[in-house]
Amino acid sequence: MTESRLAVDVDGSFDDAVARYEAAVPAFPAEQFERLADWQAVTELTDRIAAHGFLIYWRFLADPLMGIAGNTARCRMYLMGNHVLAERMYRHDPVAMLYAPLRTVITQVAAEPVRFSIDQPSRQFASFGDPAIAAVGRELDRKLAHLLEVLGWPVPPELGGPASPGEA
Repeated sequence: MTESRLAVDVDGSFDDAVARYEAAVPAFPAEQFERLADWQAVTELTDRIAAHGFLIYWRFLADPLMGIAGNTARCRMYLMGNHVLAERMYRHDPVAMLYAPLRTVITQVAAEPVRFSIDQPSRQFASFGDPAIAAVGRELDRKLAHLLEVLGWPVPPELGGPASPGEA
């Protein structure tokens, strides 16, 4: 585990975790955005669609392909983000798009719990050394904490959540 990677164990089945995540973070409807003429309209549509602050731009079901090699772990990969927030970083340094959208995975290895993992946004965006970009990274941490709360999943202390049992 790297110092920026966050991982939380999720109650329930793998399929339930995937379904809950995809219900809370809807797919990016590109066709709706293609018809818009100005940024204000983009912002308003984003606010309506991304009720919990994020959209899924891409997803990949890794386990069917990796299963061909004999692997049994389950894995769904996502690019999750918010282009309105990404624009607030892009205007300062378009290289911030290395980390926006955010990469997330839901995994399960046999006999282990389902796990949601993501690199902590504030740590990634702080690496640019720009206070404006770092501020958006901290905002993404708060939005991620809110999403985890909505899903009923643990919020890591690094995001401002309560300590896990046994931690003080």
